[in-house]
Amino acid sequence: MNKVQCQLPRAAWQRMLSALPAQEIRQLAKTFEDACKVEDLSLPQSGLALLKLRDTALNETFYLGEIPLAKAHVSVRAADGRIAEGGGQILDDRASMARDIAILDAVLSGKLIGWENVEALLLRGAAVRQEEVMERKRLLDATRVDFSLLGKVEGEEGND
Repeated sequence: MNKVQCQLPRAAWQRMLSALPAQEIRQLAKTFEDACKVEDLSLPQSGLALLKLRDTALNETFYLGEIPLAKAHVSVRAADGRIAEGGGQILDDRASMARDIAILDAVLSGKLIGWENVEALLLRGAAVRQEEVMERKRLLDATRVDFSLLGKVEGEEGND
């Protein structure tokens, strides 16, 4: 058994998992559904939520608009009798994907049989997210403009 554990905080798991293709998440969640008893503690839901932000100038709350949101809360009972709860809340309209992420969350948080597979998937998702961050940084660096050169004219020494 692998003694090294993922150091990502649980709050980041859903974000890392949602970076991967939904089919991979579904396949792994299906293996746990087949091997364990999964019970919905609340029905998976999807819909729209209002995105609330706070104005930085006047510190007043305003609503930017609607965003898709899917939520699920499950309980997973492993073959050895251990039980773990998990949740999924994603900015997506697929309630089934939120449920799959909730199953994986429960397995990993409860260290149920097969949690290492979830951790491996989580680490792959973290690598995808890190690559996205690096790509954004490369794009930002490529579009950076040095405005300090605008005021200088060739042959000008700076004497007024």
